[in-house]
Amino acid sequence: MQPALSAFFMLLFVLLCLLGILANGFIVLVLSRERMRRGRLLPSDMILMSLGASRFCLQCVGMVNNFYYYLHLNEYSSGPARQFISLHWDFLNSATFWLGSWLSVLFCMKIANFTHPTFLWLKWRFPGSVPWLLMASLLISFIVTLLFFWGNHAVYQGFLIRKFPGNMTFKQWSRRLEIHYFLPLKLITLSIPCSVFLVSIALLINSLRRHTGRMQRSAHSPQDPSGQAHTRALKSLISFLILYALSFASLVIDAAGFFSSESDWYWPWQILIYLCTSVHPYILILSNLRLRGVCRQSMHCGSTTFPHV
Repeated sequence: MQPALSAFFMLLFVLLCLLGILANGFIVLVLSRERMRRGRLLPSDMILMSLGASRFCLQCVGMVNNFYYYLHLNEYSSGPARQFISLHWDFLNSATFWLGSWLSVLFCMKIANFTHPTFLWLKWRFPGSVPWLLMASLLISFIVTLLFFWGNHAVYQGFLIRKFPGNMTFKQWSRRLEIHYFLPLKLITLSIPCSVFLVSIALLINSLRRHTGRMQRSAHSPQDPSGQAHTRALKSLISFLILYALSFASLVIDAAGFFSSESDWYWPWQILIYLCTSVHPYILILSNLRLRGVCRQSMHCGSTTFPHV
């Protein structure tokens, strides 16, 4: 890849992360102010604020990690920087995936309409369980972080000792560890929240299909408020599904070490990894009445502060 093209993708990555930091920071700021004003938050707002805070920190850590890795490849692979930065990145990445899954479950519980006793029980219990689910997500993310930290520490110790089985070099041994440890671990730890996400979207699609069938049988217009709410929710969740799937696939492939900083596709691949955390907050802002209202208010205040000449 030409240096100019590589610089373009690097600049695009920085711009994407800055936009994501701005949107996630806006969500956290608005909901934090709401909590200070009312003294508490709704379960949906608790998940939104936690997800926004996690994504905000993840993108800040991600920018530091990527540029340090790109500019100091040898030091990153052999020094303690990999352990220190990865400690934060692995925790935030796992927490972000779990919080995104709980958001999809909440979306399903609010919109889907089933009469099965199990679903009704879950719908009744889920709002009160949100604080416990958030704490469980942090605990799981902490355990996942320890597992990844063990692998990163093994890489660092291997570089210092320089003794590997089968007369392998450090690069060969590190590559083997990526394939046989980091890749399966990443696949397992991300597949669980991803499965929760897929189940919730499948239930919501099934609910929309049943709702549409009922409207057709009763000769109601598909443009009634209930049908429009289902359609808007489905569009929002499908867009989240696409971004979520891209993030999942790119992280799993990245764990295999296919795209090092020496690769021509390093920066385009990093854009794919952070696409969900940067784009989805804007979808959340547009689909949330309170966030959209505050955003319009802020834009209106900005336009009146800086009038056209």
